[in-house]
This record gives sequence, structure tokens and C-alpha cells, in this order.
Amino acid sequence: MKPPLRKTAEAPGSHFHAGNSARSPLGQYHLERIGNTPLLRFSRLARHLPVVEIMGKAEWLNPGGSVKDRAAANIVRHAQATGKLTPGKILLDATSGNTGIAYAMIAAAQGFPVTLCMPENVSVERKRILHAYGANIEYTPAADGSDGAIRFARELAGQHPGLYYYADQYSNENNWLAHYHGTANEIWQQTEGRVTHFVAMLGTSGTFVGTARRLRELNPHIRSISLQPDSAFHGIEGAKHMPSAIVPRIYDPTLADENLEISTEAAYEMARRLAREEGLLVGVSAAAAVAGCLQVAEQLKKNQPAVIVTILCDSGDKYLSERFWQEE
Repeated sequence: MKPPLRKTAEAPGSHFHAGNSARSPLGQYHLERIGNTPLLRFSRLARHLPVVEIMGKAEWLNPGGSVKDRAAANIVRHAQATGKLTPGKILLDATSGNTGIAYAMIAAAQGFPVTLCMPENVSVERKRILHAYGANIEYTPAADGSDGAIRFARELAGQHPGLYYYADQYSNENNWLAHYHGTANEIWQQTEGRVTHFVAMLGTSGTFVGTARRLRELNPHIRSISLQPDSAFHGIEGAKHMPSAIVPRIYDPTLADENLEISTEAAYEMARRLAREEGLLVGVSAAAAVAGCLQVAEQLKKNQPAVIVTILCDSGDKYLSERFWQEE
């Protein structure tokens, strides 16, 4: 794997500088470290495609370990600024893990309580991280998936409106706006405007919607490809099979030039392959995204140059208890 491509410019206030540490409260320090993640180029993976570059944003380098730090921080910041998240209120949301970890990290640093609704079958590592941060967790049946967690969070919010601030990441505009103002501009700067394709998995859809929307403004010829699991019953944590799921209110299907389906088996295989061929340990949804990139690359016309960029949502550290690592 070639050295990471660094940013050519920084978004104002989005990067932490050591000289600010004496003046920044700890909670603000966390927020300032979010974003400006490096862009990694996969050289061995695409060696059979000499005019195609496949790159991924290393989002595990955010302080909470995933791309969800971006949305969670923007949601919290806006809720506090508008008086929705006030002292004494509990932040409530449904999560498959990573957004919950981001909320819990920020909440611990800033001193407000958080309650998270999540499926009971999320990885044991995610559960342990959330417990370490002191989050209150309400587990929902595994068979109900992320939709079950959403329904339970809505029920809690409806029963106790004065107790909770229901962040509702699936409907919150500040989710996709975090990527519109941050992720997309970073990709544009890091590729020096050469990006030709943007590929991302769909979960809340915030990453895809915000990034694709902004990249389209920067260059209407950039193709945006959304990815989702190939069935309602899948093992790609955090991803949504839209035809069978509660569709997030922020989702805009018109932004996708193409939508591809990825199997759980393909995601697992790519996770193992990236670890063994690129020396890169990534999570299941990140591996699925790379599998999608390779599929897009192999569909291109012969000798058609392309710069394909995706989002590596998190590292493989949160999935090491999963059995697929030992499978062949």
C-alpha cells in the first residue's frame, strides 16, 4: 500500500493543534480532532488495473474510531447550540454501535448522560467500548436488527419527552451536513480534484448523501455509487438493506448514479484479503465498500482511467471476535 495522501488544506476548526491544548476544554479537544483523515491508496488490490486508483478514507483515525464521529459531533454541537440538548437532558438514539461510541465518547468528555438502543448481536468489542465510556445501553432483539432499535428509541422518546433529547441520526440533517462540509471537501482536496467515482455503503445514508451531494456540486461528472447488503438478513453491521428496512428520512436515492448490492460473504472475504494483501485491518462495512470499489473498477471500459474513493468506516479491531477471520 502506497503512502497516504494528505490534505492540501484544512477545514477551519476541524483539526487539533498541540499548541491549543492548554486552552481547549477536553470535550472541545475531542471535537477538534475529528476529520482530516488520510486517504490510503490500495496498490496491490488494483494491480491488475494499471490506470485505476482505488483509495479509502481511514476513518478509524478519528478519536472515537469511526466515520460516525463526524455526524455525532455535528449533531451534538447543533443540539447544544439550539437549546435542544440542555443540562439535565439525556441524549437518546438508536445505533448499531459506531455512532453510539461517538456519542458516548463526547458525552463522557463533556459530562452529559447518554442512552443508546442497539441490537443485542452487535460485536462484543462495541459493547465493551460503550460500557467503558459509561453509556446506558438498551438492547433490542437481534432478529429486529437496527429497525428494532429505532422503534424502541422512538417509544422511549415518546414516553418521556422531557427526559430525553432524541438525536435521531436517521432523520437528523446535521448527519449528512457533517459530510457535506467535511468529508467531501477533504476528498476533493486530497485527490486534487481528480476523483472520478465516489463509492459508499448505506446505513443512515448520511455519509453517502452529504459527500455525494457536495462532490456533485464540485464536479457534476463524478459518479456516485451507493452500496447496500444483498438481502434483509446479512452480517454487515451498520449497513441497511433499504427495500426491507425503515428508510432513513435523510436518504436521497436520486443522488446515486448506480446502486450495487454486496453479499456478506464478499465483505468477509475482502476483510481477510485486505489484511493479508495490504496489511490493513478494516471493519466489515469498510471491506464491503472496497469490494464495491473493485466491482466498479472492473466494470470500466478497458484502459479507462479512474480515481475511485470510498469510506473505510472503521478498523477491524471491533470485529476480532467474529469467526470469519479464521474461515477460508
